[in-house]
Amino acid sequence: PNCPCSLASFIASSGSETVNLLPVLYSLYLKAEEESERMKKYVLKRLLQLIPILLAITFLSFGMMRIAGSDVVEQKMENTGSDISQEVVGAAREELGLDKPFLTQYVVWLGGLLHGDMGTSYVSGKPVFSTFISKLPATLLLTVVSILLTILISIPLGILAAVHQNRFSDYLIRTLSFIGNSLPNFFVSLLLMYLFAIRLGWFPVIATGVSFKSVAMPAITLAIAMSAKYLRQVRAAVLDELSQDYVVGAKARGIRFSTTLWGSVMKASLVTIITLLMLSVGSLLGGTAIVESIFMWDGVGKMAVDAISMRDYPIIQAYVMWMAIIYVAVNLLTDISYRFLDPRIRLGGEER
Repeated sequence: PNCPCSLASFIASSGSETVNLLPVLYSLYLKAEEESERMKKYVLKRLLQLIPILLAITFLSFGMMRIAGSDVVEQKMENTGSDISQEVVGAAREELGLDKPFLTQYVVWLGGLLHGDMGTSYVSGKPVFSTFISKLPATLLLTVVSILLTILISIPLGILAAVHQNRFSDYLIRTLSFIGNSLPNFFVSLLLMYLFAIRLGWFPVIATGVSFKSVAMPAITLAIAMSAKYLRQVRAAVLDELSQDYVVGAKARGIRFSTTLWGSVMKASLVTIITLLMLSVGSLLGGTAIVESIFMWDGVGKMAVDAISMRDYPIIQAYVMWMAIIYVAVNLLTDISYRFLDPRIRLGGEER
């Protein structure tokens, strides 16, 4: 009577041999239910942990911006280049609520956030939420293209270097990796801009909108840096698996090396690869300020740089919250993916 209806109907329509499988099937069902319940509790626990993290991070960033030495009103007055009376400055600060004590400002901002109001930009006068949302498509496009290019470059080259260890191709790939790691992003950006935009004219010097043609050079810049770092990690992970006993045993049984490589070695290496890629996704979704500023790519990173330079506190707070949420979400998805890739790993990192 306690078994699920689908299982009961299956048994009723089957013979006596199926009935003998009832304890096994029911045990598997209970185990699946237990695993599902454990997963729900783990996800809920991680989401609840996000609340104190957000409170701590937003409070610290709120305080650090207030002790920066100037605010948005002073920045605006300095940019005008004219002599503004203190009465005008005081009235402007009062209008924005900057004359209130620090804790009062933070509580007012937090109260508005809990009611779904992220505030209004001090510079543009537009709602922070709509401003932030308008920058997300550019950041998402740059993230997706950069990650795809990184996968296409780092994983094949990392596998090739591992399979041909200590051969010419391995030395060449590792040399290119060292060169890629040593080049800063701004130098690669300027180099690509000169070669592909100025000399060849294939791409625009400055991004002209959210399009694949405009995103090409920023994405290539980021992919070069990430691939140079990650292909060495992929090589190390594959080499570690190739030294395992099951690879030697498969070779002794006459199993083709390609079958072992793609069917077993790569599957075992996925945990390392997924970790690297998810970390990159988190940093890319937070914006890459230098690259976005050089190519004038209108994403979250450039928005954050502009907000910091103008002391636009509401925009900065929205960016800080976005970064905290992204990293918690990325880490959560990474932990869950571990559970499916390697059943030995329990949620929370404990192995069976």
